[in-house]
Amino acid sequence: MALRNLRIYNGPDHGAAGLTVVSAPRANTVRIPLGEVLPLLADAVASSRTWLTDFADDEIEISSDLNDVLQAYRHFRRPSA
Repeated sequence: MALRNLRIYNGPDHGAAGLTVVSAPRANTVRIPLGEVLPLLADAVASSRTWLTDFADDEIEISSDLNDVLQAYRHFRRPSA
């Protein structure tokens, strides 16, 4: 049986130059390809599934290049005045 270690949280860890160190992923997370998630989310949005609101405030981690593409897409899809 695996032993569980308890740790006391004392606030964020600060690395060199006062930068916050990013912690390892939580134990209750999984990694799956975005290609598997997108069709399911698109269908749920198109079907107006109410369970989506349960996760609306959850944060996700994406790569910086995907974030750049999404921000550009958001900017250029705005309706023109």
